[in-house]
Amino acid sequence: MRKSHTIEAIAGALGAVAEGDLSLRVAGVAEPTQAGPDDLALAMDAKYADGLAEGAARAAVLWPGADWRSLGLKAAIFAPRPRLAMAAVTKTFDPGPGIAEGIHPTAILGEGVTIGIGAAIGPFTVIGAGTRIGAGARIADHVSIGAEVRIGDDALIFSGVRIGRNVRIGDRFICQPGAVVGSDGFSFVTPEKSGVEEIRETLGDRSEIRAQKWLRIQSLGGVEIGDDVEIGSNATIDAGTIRATAVGNGTKLDNLVHLGHNVVVGEDCLLCGQTGIAGSVKIGNRVILGGQCGVSDNIFIGDDVIAGGGTKILSNAPAGRVLLGYPAIRMESHIQAWKNIRRLGRLFEQVAELRAIVTKTGEDVRKEARDDDER
Repeated sequence: MRKSHTIEAIAGALGAVAEGDLSLRVAGVAEPTQAGPDDLALAMDAKYADGLAEGAARAAVLWPGADWRSLGLKAAIFAPRPRLAMAAVTKTFDPGPGIAEGIHPTAILGEGVTIGIGAAIGPFTVIGAGTRIGAGARIADHVSIGAEVRIGDDALIFSGVRIGRNVRIGDRFICQPGAVVGSDGFSFVTPEKSGVEEIRETLGDRSEIRAQKWLRIQSLGGVEIGDDVEIGSNATIDAGTIRATAVGNGTKLDNLVHLGHNVVVGEDCLLCGQTGIAGSVKIGNRVILGGQCGVSDNIFIGDDVIAGGGTKILSNAPAGRVLLGYPAIRMESHIQAWKNIRRLGRLFEQVAELRAIVTKTGEDVRKEARDDDER
C-alpha cells in the first residue's frame, strides 16, 4: 500500500505556499490527464490547465497566481520554480529500493570487513577483505566491492555495480545499476616510439610503418570520489596509474559516461550521457558537458565551462567558455559558421550569375574593340 502525505506536509517539504484543504492526503503524483483522486497532479504551467479537467485530481502543484478553485481542485501548492519543486515532490514520494536492513545470508564478506550501523547488504553481494562500509549504507543484490575500499555513510548502490580495489568514496553516494568504478586504465606503451607518438609530433607525417607490440602499464592509483556524487547506469571510471582518478563533491555522471585514468573532475559538475573523458584530463568546478561530448587527453577545462551536446574538446578550454561543435569553438562562432554554410548554395548561385555577367561583358568589350579596329 502506498504511503500518503498531507498537502501541508508536501508544501512544507517544498518550502512553498499552499491553499485549500491542507489536511487532504495524496499517495502519489501524476500528470494532470492521468491523475486520480488520490494523486497530486503536476500542472506547474498554465498550458497544463486543460489537462486537469480530463483527470480526477483533487489537489495539484500549480503555477503562481493560478485560480485553483475554478480548476475544480480542493487544494493547491504553488511552485515558482517548477523543476526545483519536482526535486522535492519526487523525493517525498520515492520509497527507495526495497533493501532489507542487515546482511543477507547469501552475501560474502572478506576478512576484516566493517559494516556501519543500520547498513543493508543485499543478496549475493561480495565485499573484499579490509573494506569499510559506512552507517546507513544500502547495497543491493549482486554488487561486487573489492578489497580495501572505503564507502561513506548513507550510500545507495544498486544491483550489479562493480567497485574495484583501493577506491575511496564519500558520504551519500548514489550508484545506478551496472556502473564500474576502479577498473584498470587503458594504458599501454611500446618499447620503441609508437606510430601514435610520431603522429602527435609531426601532425600526420609518418617516416615508416613498422610492427609494434603493446606492453601493459598497471593501475595502482585507485579512485577517489567525494560526497554527494551520483553515477549513472553503466558508467565507468578507470583507476589512476600512480595517483588516483578523482571526482569532486556534488558531481553527477549520467549513464554511459567514461572517465579515463588519472582524470580529475571538480565539484558540482554535470557530465551527460555517453560523454567520454580521455586520460589525465583536469576538469574544473561546475563544468557541464552535454550528451556525447568528447575530451582529448592531457588537457584542462576551466571552471564553469558549458559544452553543448556532441562537442569535441581537443584543446584547453578557459574558464567560463561556452563551447559547441567539432572541434569545439565558441558557441556563437559555431552558430554563425553553420549559418554561413547554409548560405553557401545561394552564394554559389550568385557567384555563377556574376561570372556569367562578367564573361558576357568581357565578350562585348572585345567585340567592340574588334569593330573599332575594323573601322
